[in-house]
Amino acid sequence: MEKKSRFFKYKNREIAYSVIGEGKPLIMLHGWGSSSRVMEPIARLLAHLRECYLIDLPGFGNSPEPSEPWGIDDYADMVEAFVEALDFNTIDLLVHSYGGRITLKLLARDSVKSRFNKVLITGGAGMKPKRSTTFYLKKYAAKTLKFPFLILPGKLRERSLTWLRNSRLWKMLGSSDYSKLSGVMRQTFVKSVTEHLDQLLPEIDHEILLLWGENDDATPLYQAERMESGLKNSALVVIDHAGHYAFLDKPKRFSAIAEAFFKDE
Repeated sequence: MEKKSRFFKYKNREIAYSVIGEGKPLIMLHGWGSSSRVMEPIARLLAHLRECYLIDLPGFGNSPEPSEPWGIDDYADMVEAFVEALDFNTIDLLVHSYGGRITLKLLARDSVKSRFNKVLITGGAGMKPKRSTTFYLKKYAAKTLKFPFLILPGKLRERSLTWLRNSRLWKMLGSSDYSKLSGVMRQTFVKSVTEHLDQLLPEIDHEILLLWGENDDATPLYQAERMESGLKNSALVVIDHAGHYAFLDKPKRFSAIAEAFFKDE
């Protein structure tokens, strides 16, 4: 199905997004260090059911970096402005990792929460971690480096990842300071990863499916369980032998579960 590339103007910047499919609108938000490209395979699998809007969050993909470090609320402001500009009535959400942080903020906002209907969160971030912030800074830095290789075909992807793991930069990441990697986006990440959103969960009453990879090492399963226990109307489904990118690791199973969740409207 054809993908349509478009731009949305926000604070004098052109925010890139694309549209795939037909039906009720479904906004997709990607994770940190990624872009809307990583969401495209699952969007195509759901395109017969939903008109999927894939946004490149500012600082990722084809969207420019913010002029100053942003926090989660700034990204939520941008998504809220997108919803208002396109004049959606009600929308579903499918979000991954950092997109989960933004979504928890949106679902707790009186100004926009009524616009959202069903929500699927996979590998969603935002819960207070058991490990140190420094650990997660390095973990997400590594995932940022890996992202371009994840979208390559199977054998080429494995060869490329092997090369990356043997590179000097990858080895240096184990002991180097994260600040060496970038400027405004590094500061943006630090602002975001140090804000925990556990306290927002009781304010959210949307129907939410938490669809998690069993072997997720970026947002471990205990975080999904904590999210489920704090939300009023949620269910947790775990996909065996899948990691943080469960929709790439097990696309058929992931899409079948997602379709069943969204289809009964």
